[in-house]
Amino acid sequence: QVRLVESGGASVQPGGSLTLSCAASGIIFKDYDMGWHRQVPGNQRELVAGISRTGSTNYADSVNDRFTISRDNSKSTVSLQMTSLKPEDTAVYFCYGRRYSWDIYWGQGTQVTVSS
Repeated sequence: QVRLVESGGASVQPGGSLTLSCAASGIIFKDYDMGWHRQVPGNQRELVAGISRTGSTNYADSVNDRFTISRDNSKSTVSLQMTSLKPEDTAVYFCYGRRYSWDIYWGQGTQVTVSS
C-alpha cells in the first residue's frame, strides 16, 4: 500500500519560516519524481515545487528564491523549506510522487496558514 504522509503544517506570521516534510512508503522512492502542490478552497491545485528522481528542481515563480525543495532517498522523504512566508502562501499543501503520468500518488495534505 502506497502512503505519502505530510507533516509540518502550522500557522505562522508573515515573514516567518516553515518546513514541510513528506514521508513515503510502499514505493521505490528513488524511482519517483516528488514534489508539492498547494490548493486554496475554490481554486485549482497548483504546483509549488518539484524535484526529479535525478535531483533537478523546479519552482513556481511565486515561490522562487523563498522555497527550497530537497529529497533524502535513504529516508524516502521530501521536504519543502519555506521562508519569507506571505499571506498568499496560505493553502493546503499536498505532497505527490510520480513515476509515470499514470502512476502518481498524493498525500492527504497539510494546512499552512500565514496570518498576523
